[in-house]
Amino acid sequence: MSHLQTFQVFPNIPKPLSFLETLSQNIWWCWRHDAVELFRRIDPRLWDKSGRNPIAFSTFLSQKRLEELARDSSYLAHMERVRGLYEAEVAGMAPDPALGPDETVAYFSMEFGIHESIPLFAGGLGILAGDHLKAASDLNLPLTGVGLLYRQGYFRQYLDAEGWQQEQYPETDFFHVPMKRALDREGRFLRIGMESPEGQVLADVWKIQVGTIPLYLLDTNLVENPPEIRNITARLYAAEQKIRLAQEMLLGIGGMRALEAMGIHPVICHMNEGHSAFAGLERLAQTMRRRHVDLETAREIVPRSTIFTTHTPVAAGHDEFPADLVRPFLKPMEPRLGVSTDEILSWGQAAGSGPDAPLSMFVLGVRMAQYCNGVSRLHGQVARRMWAHVWPELPEDEVPITHVTNGVHIASWISLENALLCERYIGPEWRRHPSNPDILHRIDEIYDEELWRAHEMSRSRLIRTCRRQMVEQYGRRNAPKSMMREAESVLDQDILTIGFARRFATYKRAYLLLMDPDRLAAMINSKTRPIQFVFAGKAHPRDNEGKGLIRQIVDFARKADVRHRMIFVEDYDIHFARHLLHGADVWLNTPRRPFEACGTSGMKAAINGVLNLSILDGWWDEGYSPERGWRIGGGEEQADAAYQDAVESQALYNILENEVIPSFYDRENGGLPLRWIAMMKESMKMSMHYFCAHRMVAEYYHQFYLPAAERYRSLVDEGGREARELGTRIERLKRLWGHIRIDAVRRTSNDPFRVGESIDVAADVDMGDLRPEEVEVELYYGKLKTVESLVEGQVERMEVERDLQGGKYLYSCTMECRVAGRYGFTVRIRPKGDEWIKSAPGLITWA
Repeated sequence: MSHLQTFQVFPNIPKPLSFLETLSQNIWWCWRHDAVELFRRIDPRLWDKSGRNPIAFSTFLSQKRLEELARDSSYLAHMERVRGLYEAEVAGMAPDPALGPDETVAYFSMEFGIHESIPLFAGGLGILAGDHLKAASDLNLPLTGVGLLYRQGYFRQYLDAEGWQQEQYPETDFFHVPMKRALDREGRFLRIGMESPEGQVLADVWKIQVGTIPLYLLDTNLVENPPEIRNITARLYAAEQKIRLAQEMLLGIGGMRALEAMGIHPVICHMNEGHSAFAGLERLAQTMRRRHVDLETAREIVPRSTIFTTHTPVAAGHDEFPADLVRPFLKPMEPRLGVSTDEILSWGQAAGSGPDAPLSMFVLGVRMAQYCNGVSRLHGQVARRMWAHVWPELPEDEVPITHVTNGVHIASWISLENALLCERYIGPEWRRHPSNPDILHRIDEIYDEELWRAHEMSRSRLIRTCRRQMVEQYGRRNAPKSMMREAESVLDQDILTIGFARRFATYKRAYLLLMDPDRLAAMINSKTRPIQFVFAGKAHPRDNEGKGLIRQIVDFARKADVRHRMIFVEDYDIHFARHLLHGADVWLNTPRRPFEACGTSGMKAAINGVLNLSILDGWWDEGYSPERGWRIGGGEEQADAAYQDAVESQALYNILENEVIPSFYDRENGGLPLRWIAMMKESMKMSMHYFCAHRMVAEYYHQFYLPAAERYRSLVDEGGREARELGTRIERLKRLWGHIRIDAVRRTSNDPFRVGESIDVAADVDMGDLRPEEVEVELYYGKLKTVESLVEGQVERMEVERDLQGGKYLYSCTMECRVAGRYGFTVRIRPKGDEWIKSAPGLITWA
């Protein structure tokens, strides 16, 4: 039949239960155990059947059951308790005093992983973005999320009979997602337009409320759009390059236009990965129009109030688009920015590349942002090395990329049992202030037996869930009854359980565990100290090597002697992740260092007392300590990958046999594993204090958001006077910089020197038409790495000693010899000003 008109019927909620509808419309409920239980206790079976989605759940409930609840004093008391929490943490939150009432941080991300019932994410990047919004809500920061609404989201995974990954893309039922149409400034449903080579792109804007944080999502699946435009928001991370480019244009340019149409003018933009870098272009155009300034002035305002976070050291993870593909998309920006398409394109091309070089979303992102960071300390170092060519004359350690180590939203990932222990021993405020060092010592006060029994309950729940999942998997393949019976009893409640769940990319080396299969099988089948494994994770649909790794795991797990203690669970999602993160005993991670930018799953495991066994990569390079987990190797990075695999696989087996397994099974008089429990407590304290999302968001707030907001206000004040002056100054510096030179560098005496002595250094500098107050002349020195490079570079400012006339000056300074060693030094000139000017490519001259 054609021309069907659809409608949805929801239950008639009795008045005493009206708060349930309010609660279901704000995803805040998903990180409050009391709120989750408010829904689940109505009917646990239907709650699971609904995918733990309150809106879908409500359609399964009978009117009779609702009437019963409306008269249930116990249930109503529970609901009132949750209502009080909601009003305190969402409805009654006081505004943040440091930012103005109309000021907000616009947080752009390609994906948001908030809950399994809202499938708008693929993996770690999206989960991190969701945790960022949740922590911002808890901290009451004025933040606004911007993303895309994918009708098919990321793929659902299943394995064929050969163990090869297959993908399905089911449509999301948006009637069961807690979202509403966003409204423009006149109160009308918001629809924005954007030009593209295919014609006008129309997008509706939807709003999901995440606690106090609004998340706006753009949707092109409109009947007014032709099929190729409707498909822009069909799937997350579309494989076809033109659609992928259109998605990123829509996210950045369309997202900024949507905010403007709602009267939201962010003082700060935070671009979560390069996918959203086009937001900088639209923000330039809006700043020019709203502030009545030219492009050069706008280019002084926008970067100084923009944060750019990069999430991967894997080159393939950074989008690049052919110049010829990008030009038609950028053409509509020409009249708005007042420059040619090729000029705009050059902002995203590497220095010195030709006009037909591809546009790098990373390069465009850092050219639009003063504040750039990696997501762990090690990743910051890797990113500086990886992208040093963008700042060709800066030493690697001065490349302006810092780091803010990721964190996880504790309340979203902690088990119910552990949450109750925290409530009892730490106090009710642990959810809002989990990183408070004054309360963490109370974890030590938890009785060992209580903590161990809580964990045993989580492990038991994990194994029940695994058995149910395996029965469903085998059922989909029409497996014989004997195999179905085996699936019903897979795994053991009391055995050391190791979890390995992540994206199956080759650098994550899932195969490392299988390099000596006989040795592994012996550990699995030990009569006295056996171990068991739960694997899960997806490979990218086009990553056949990653799919091969899954098949390799599945093939091994099907062997008769191990299949009762090693399983692969299909279609890894947030729901199963919780069970595995709560119930595993050990979290295994085997990436090839340094390709793991952070790896937040290990943090989520740690908060549940799960012990990490990992390569020293990403966050574990910061978090590892022998009293809270184990390391594989010592942080080596070998040029020979096969050799490194062989060494680290043997190290993994050795640690399992000699440290992990004995620690779990050594128990006096059959009692508790006391050393293991002590490590669990240390792991929990570490995760709560150092690796929680509240600490992460607070770091962004104090290091980036507040300085950026203050800078924005000063730059737009008085009609943008300071920004205009900066633009004029930058233009002058670029025009005259080529005439600067350092003619001679001299020292007062020759080595050897002794610790405690000083060296006087002088340099003749020809400034051309620039003045000393416009530049900084610096002595740059450090230990020699090679004859042409230094490590641990340090800077000593040089002062004018004498005016030599004709634009020439004698500069000098004194350098102290503090530590013995072989050193080198040179002299350089940089512009005086903030870090954005100092690190501007091309504005540095070396002796």
